[in-house]
Amino acid sequence: MPKKKKVKKVKKTKKLKTKNKLSSVAKNLEKKSSTPGPDEKPEIKKIKKQATEKRIYNLKDFVVYPKHGVGKITAIEKAKIGEIDIQFYKILVEKEKLTLTVPINQQSKLRPIASINQINKCISILKTKPKVKRTMWSRRAQEYDQKINSGKIYELAEVVKDLNKNTDIIADQSYSERQLFEKAYERLKSEFEAVLNVSPEEVQKKMDKALGRTQISEETV
Repeated sequence: MPKKKKVKKVKKTKKLKTKNKLSSVAKNLEKKSSTPGPDEKPEIKKIKKQATEKRIYNLKDFVVYPKHGVGKITAIEKAKIGEIDIQFYKILVEKEKLTLTVPINQQSKLRPIASINQINKCISILKTKPKVKRTMWSRRAQEYDQKINSGKIYELAEVVKDLNKNTDIIADQSYSERQLFEKAYERLKSEFEAVLNVSPEEVQKKMDKALGRTQISEETV
């Protein structure tokens, strides 16, 4: 009798092993059928976009609009367009005598003004030697213009540094070079003024000292 019982147990284990083998084979077949062949296009799964963080600016805050530079929020207003209520900022760009209307849901175009640490980094950039590129001026001018309108303060400082001639003599710069230099210089200067909260004259002295533009005037005295 005990011998028969042992035989039965062996048969059961054999059945279990064969079932496990069959299930593993079936799984492998399912995997193979799900993987795309050389002629089949893989299925593209849509990834949900992460919700963008909204920054709330207040009245009288200074902000930077890339294409126009530093502006001040003079009003936060509402308007109804069709059946939609829209809230927007009124931003005065004093240097350009321009008032911008920027909807709050499009505020990704704006950035807050720089911190003191960023201003100090800009001064360090202005003190470094300008990069001399051998490419055609038309291409360089386009690159400089893109940097100016990027709204990035470090790129703005790089343009000022690269186009600086350490002098105010017009003959030392072409007309287009001087135009780009003055545009970048004034943009950077206006942000320095807003952050440091000092007079335009003080800011100009600080920038000119970093650029080495004061050396010539000191030598002539």
